[in-house]
Amino acid sequence: MPSSSSKEQKKKKAGKKSAKKTEEKECGPFKAAFLESYKNAREKMWKRKRARVRLHQSFKRSYREDYVRKLSVPGLLHHAADTFIAIFKNWKLFVPLIIFAVVFNVVLVGLMSEDTYVQFQQVLEETNAGIAGGEVGNFAKSGLLLISTVTTGGLTGGMGEAQTIFAVIIFLLIWLVTIYLLRFRLAGKKVKLRDGLYNAFSPLVSTFLVFLVGFIQALPIFLVIFLYSAAVQTDFLATPFYALVFFIFVAALIILSTYLLSSTIIALIAVTAPGLYPMTALKTASDLMAGRRIRFLIRVIFMLLVLAVIWVAIMLPLMTLDLWLKGMIDWLEGVPFVPVLLLIMTCFTFVYVAAYLYLYYRRILAYEDDK
Repeated sequence: MPSSSSKEQKKKKAGKKSAKKTEEKECGPFKAAFLESYKNAREKMWKRKRARVRLHQSFKRSYREDYVRKLSVPGLLHHAADTFIAIFKNWKLFVPLIIFAVVFNVVLVGLMSEDTYVQFQQVLEETNAGIAGGEVGNFAKSGLLLISTVTTGGLTGGMGEAQTIFAVIIFLLIWLVTIYLLRFRLAGKKVKLRDGLYNAFSPLVSTFLVFLVGFIQALPIFLVIFLYSAAVQTDFLATPFYALVFFIFVAALIILSTYLLSSTIIALIAVTAPGLYPMTALKTASDLMAGRRIRFLIRVIFMLLVLAVIWVAIMLPLMTLDLWLKGMIDWLEGVPFVPVLLLIMTCFTFVYVAAYLYLYYRRILAYEDDK
């Protein structure tokens, strides 16, 4: 004897068939097929939307228990140290990558001009002689030179449009190859730099599209820079009320841009996975970062502090040595020792940032899989 549930299923199927036949009779087979496909597509779309992580809804109160999402990852120092270990453990891969990027940068973009560095040095010497009476030592001079070189755009000064495009391509090269090499090494597979250079560029177009989305999301920050320079030139900030309104407006723009970019940075890593489309990577990264953006921003700020310490610890002694040697040996004055070191440190910084963020992304995925 057939069960009651099977009878009900047969009745439902018969009802659907009869409804479909009556719909075809009323509006025709083509229109009925179109409405059926439209209905299925609409259901799929809403199913995807319901699967997304949405912690806040309009006109509804958000409780802390609803939007706080746990994340078990190593601490800040542990994560920074793990990144150094991952790079130094695979130094046979990353040292040639840095050398390769430096050579490409010298050929296609060019070094920072030695004349620019000498001008910084001459201005510092004149300031030292006029204000401090020549009592500033070489170590302090090196620190001031390093700060002035980085903050005044000495590393990228004088770059044309073609050089800027080549610099972006080299940055994407370092980013993609570093993530490719780490993905295979952490999976326990042997890989060579040649494999990374040949195979890491398959998601180049997808990465560039996500990078373009990030550039659009960073437009509020660029607008803040433009408005601030205009406000300073016109003395708009001299009035306290106008200054208060201006800084509230600036804070809102910076918060908006930071909120959007926090997930787009993770999307730049997610899109490097084989077969992942840009919009899918953006949605996936947004779901992963929902409720975790502040912790991610703290981690990024700590990464910048670690890089600042590394730059100071490495570049200050080397720039002090450069000043001391050029003060004793005249023919060394034209040797671009410092510009080459700055370029090497810049390429290492890109490698470290890519490795740091990729390891964080993997730990988020591992935590989500373990739940």
